[in-house]
Amino acid sequence: MNLIRLSLLATIFITTFSGSPKPVHSWFTTLPHKMSYHFRFEDDEMIPWLGVRRLSWEDFQGEPKKNTDAVASTSTSLGISYQVKNGELTYRITCNFSKIKSWGTLRTDYILAHEQAHFDITEIYARKLYEAMQQYQFNRKTFKKDINQIYQEIVKQKEQMQAQYDGETDHSRKRKIQYDWFEKIDQLLEETAPFAQYP
Repeated sequence: MNLIRLSLLATIFITTFSGSPKPVHSWFTTLPHKMSYHFRFEDDEMIPWLGVRRLSWEDFQGEPKKNTDAVASTSTSLGISYQVKNGELTYRITCNFSKIKSWGTLRTDYILAHEQAHFDITEIYARKLYEAMQQYQFNRKTFKKDINQIYQEIVKQKEQMQAQYDGETDHSRKRKIQYDWFEKIDQLLEETAPFAQYP
């Protein structure tokens, strides 16, 4: 059977900022998530999520949008491809950051941390997708429909969290709430760590 691929077209998250940037704690650039990963390879266009590979402004290579008050934009994608061979279901999950679709004009550590958190949220849902797939009971007659439903539900949850994150932080403007979100996202990464080594 041919490989079937489901992938959410890159989702764009826009960050706006007002006021002068303040010094940021080193937490933003030094937070490593200590876990091992199967091989995920970076190329000229995409960066796979890795706890030891934090985003830098050099990764934001897209052309900034004009006529907007946005100071940064992050594009991430969550995908799954699968096939059935000899009656066995195999699949591969991807969580990527797009270098060519992401951009930033106000390049501070604080704004970068906000953008990294968008990528981290996508990773959380890649892990949730893996968890859901591990729980899935393969059905030869309905597996395409089943996997599509699982994927669409996880994507829906991810989009809701991304929107909630930007809404509550006002795209990073509300600093106290932004710091609360950094802690929340870090906690969710820890909670989902058992599913970090998705295929």
